Amino acid sequence: MKNQKINFHIDTDSLPANEIGQNRLAEWQTLQPDNYFSADSDLQRKLELYLGKAAYVKTMPILYKFGKVLASEVDPLVRSSNLGQNLPVHETTDELGRTVQDVRYHPDYHAAGRLIYAGGPMSALAELGNNKIALSLFYMSAQNGEAGHNCPLSCTAGVIKVLQHTASDEVRDKFLPKLLDSNYDTNFTGAQFMTEIQGGSDVGQNAVTATPEDQNSDVWYLNGDKWFCSNVTADLALVTARKGDEEGTKGLGLFLVPRKLEDGGLNGMQIHKLKDKLGTRSLATAEVTFSDAKAWYVGDFREAMVHVINTSRIYNAFGCLGNARRAFTVAWTFAQNRLAFSQPIIRYPLVQDQLTKMKADTAAIFAGSMRIVKVWDDLESGRLEGEEAEQMTKYLRMAINLNKYRSATLAHDVVMQGIELLGGNGTIESFSVLPRLLRDNIVYESWEGAPNVLMAQLQRDIRKSAIHEPFLKEIRTLFTGTFMPELKQEGLHQLDQLESEFGEVLKMDELTGAIFFRPLMDRVTDLYYAACMAAEAGWERKAKEDKTKARLAIFFLNRRVAGLRPGDITYYDDQVARLSSEL
Repeated sequence: MKNQKINFHIDTDSLPANEIGQNRLAEWQTLQPDNYFSADSDLQRKLELYLGKAAYVKTMPILYKFGKVLASEVDPLVRSSNLGQNLPVHETTDELGRTVQDVRYHPDYHAAGRLIYAGGPMSALAELGNNKIALSLFYMSAQNGEAGHNCPLSCTAGVIKVLQHTASDEVRDKFLPKLLDSNYDTNFTGAQFMTEIQGGSDVGQNAVTATPEDQNSDVWYLNGDKWFCSNVTADLALVTARKGDEEGTKGLGLFLVPRKLEDGGLNGMQIHKLKDKLGTRSLATAEVTFSDAKAWYVGDFREAMVHVINTSRIYNAFGCLGNARRAFTVAWTFAQNRLAFSQPIIRYPLVQDQLTKMKADTAAIFAGSMRIVKVWDDLESGRLEGEEAEQMTKYLRMAINLNKYRSATLAHDVVMQGIELLGGNGTIESFSVLPRLLRDNIVYESWEGAPNVLMAQLQRDIRKSAIHEPFLKEIRTLFTGTFMPELKQEGLHQLDQLESEFGEVLKMDELTGAIFFRPLMDRVTDLYYAACMAAEAGWERKAKEDKTKARLAIFFLNRRVAGLRPGDITYYDDQVARLSSEL
C-alpha cells in the first residue's frame, strides 16, 4: 500500500508506555474539527454544484459561522445535556405545589438550542425552494448527535410547510412568523402527534376526535390519547384527529394545536409520562391526553402526508447522514493517532479499506439526498410545471421513501464500523460520541416509517400509480449522461435487470411479492446512489477534481451494486490508500 499522502508524527520520547498512550489520545482529541463546514469539502462541493457559484459564495459566511459554532460551542453542550443525570424530567407540580404539565430541561439543553436556532435552520425556510440551505445547516447540526433539538427542527419544518401550503391566511399569519423566528427565547417550535397505541403505522385506526366550534369556524376541539409525542412541550403540534364517522384515513383531518392559550393557560393537554427511549434521549417524548384542546383545522390527511411526513423523512435522512459523517471523522482521526505494534493503525491496509468504505457509504447517502432536495426545491419554487412536475412528484415520492430507509441502514453500518475501529474504546459512552450516535440512529431507523412499513407503502404506490417508472427513468438519464463509458455500460445493464425483476414482482400478489420486494429495493436504491454520484463526478471533472469518481468505485464494490471484485478496479490499493488519507 502506498501512503504518500499520510504524514505521521510518532513520539520517540522516553516516556512510560501509558503516558505515550495518553498523549496520543490527547492529540486525537485536538484533531477533531473546530468547524464542521470548513472541514467538509463534500458539503462545499455539493452546494457549489446545486446552488451555482454565485449563490454558494453568498451563503458561505452563514455556513462557515454556523459550522464553527456547532463544532466549538454546541458540541460540548450536547454532550452535557445527554448525560444520564441531565436528561429531561417530567414535572407535575410547580414550586408552590400547583398542578402543572411541564418538562424540565438541563440549562445546557437550552444553551445549545439558542445557538442552534440562531444559526438559521428554520428562518432559512421563509423562502420557498430554499431547502438545500436549511438542510445543509441541519446536517451540520446533526453531526453533534440528535441533541434534543434536531427532531424539533424537523418537526418545526413540517409545521412551516403546512402553514405555507395548506393553512388559511388567518392561521398562517397568526403562527408562521413565530416558527421562522431564529431567537430561541421568543420563537415557536413544532411537533407532530399522530401515533396512537392501537394504530401505530396503521393511522387509519386513529380514534382521537375533533368537534367543530361551529359550522363557519376553523376552530375545533380535540379529545383522546396520543401514544408517542416527541418534543412534547412544543408550542405548536400538528395532530391527526377524526372529523366525523367516516372510517380510515379519509375520515382524518390535520389540526394545529397550540400548547398554550392566548391567556397563557395550558390548552387541554395532559402529559402522562416521558418515554424512556434507547436513543434521542435528551428529546422529551411522552404519552398525552387531549381534553377539549383548542385546535385549528389546516388540511386533510393527504396534505399531512405530503407536507409533514415527506419533510420528516427527508430530514431523517440528513440526520443519518450527519451521524455517518461524524462517525467517519471520529474514526479517521483516531486511526491516525492510535498506535498498534509501533505504528498508527491507519498504516494497516484493513483499516484503510474500512475507512474508505465508510467514506464511500457516506458519500452515497449525501449524493442521493442532495439530488432529492434539488428536485424538492424545483417543485416548491415552481421551476417545474405541467407533465414534468407531475412525473417528478412521482419520482420524489419513491426517492424520499427509499432514501429514508436506505440512508438509515447505511449510516448504521458506518457508525458500527467506527465503533469497531476504536475497539473497546468505541463502546465507552464517555470516550467518544459513537455509542450515542448508534443509539440515535436506531431511533432514526424506525421514526417516520419503519422499513417494513415503507416497503408496504412503496409497493402499494407502485402498483397503484407506477411511481417506479419516473424513478427508474431518472436513474437511466443519470447513467446515460456519465462521462465514464464502463460505468455507463454497467449501470444501464444493472438497471435493465432491475426493471425485469420489477415486472416479475408485480406479477405476484402483493403479499407474496413483499418477500422479494425489500432486497430488490436495497439494490435499486444503491444503484440510484451510484447514478447520483456519477452525475456529481461529471461536474467535478469539469472542475478538475475526481474525489467522487473514486468513492463511486469503492461503493460499487462494497455494496455489490455490480458483480465486481477488487481486481476489477484499477489500482484498487492505491485508491484505498489515497481516499483513506483524506478527511
